Amino acid sequence: MATHIALLRAVNLGPHGRVAMADLRAMFAELGFADAETLIASGNVAFEGGARSDAAIEALLEKEAEARLGLKTDFFVRKAAELRAAIENNPFPAEAKADPGHLVAMFMKKAPGKDAVAGLQAAIQGRETVRAIGGREAYVVYPDGIGRSKLGVTMIEKHLGSRGTGRNWNTVLKLAAMVE
Repeated sequence: MATHIALLRAVNLGPHGRVAMADLRAMFAELGFADAETLIASGNVAFEGGARSDAAIEALLEKEAEARLGLKTDFFVRKAAELRAAIENNPFPAEAKADPGHLVAMFMKKAPGKDAVAGLQAAIQGRETVRAIGGREAYVVYPDGIGRSKLGVTMIEKHLGSRGTGRNWNTVLKLAAMVE
């Protein structure tokens, strides 16, 4: 079986999108996904997913989470090898080492194009830097912190033309350790 991660968008952030990780793990088990393990309560699941495509698993999880848990959210699924590639392709290795809490990997539904990334970078009014190196990920450095930045998910999605969810570099590395 292939090991995967599923990243849920905007769960357990404030009063909306609440889900217990035990309920999420139970849903994965009921759907036939083995060894579901969660990392922190913000919607990160490692699991054995079989040979289905990422898109097929995403569609199934989105449908079943709404039906079973009353949770309407996007799921972003990656195989363990895709997560490793996202880590290896990080265009900000110095920032990953020196300040991993201010480096975010944006996991997207589809790969952002070079022109879209350049357009997003041009639209940024602060000191943030965004890059994408193939794949369905974009990388953002928030040198002044994420909380004060005007570069939010809505702006990123608008310019890159795809839904996404972000994880700081510390979480990305913890997820990689889970699927190894």
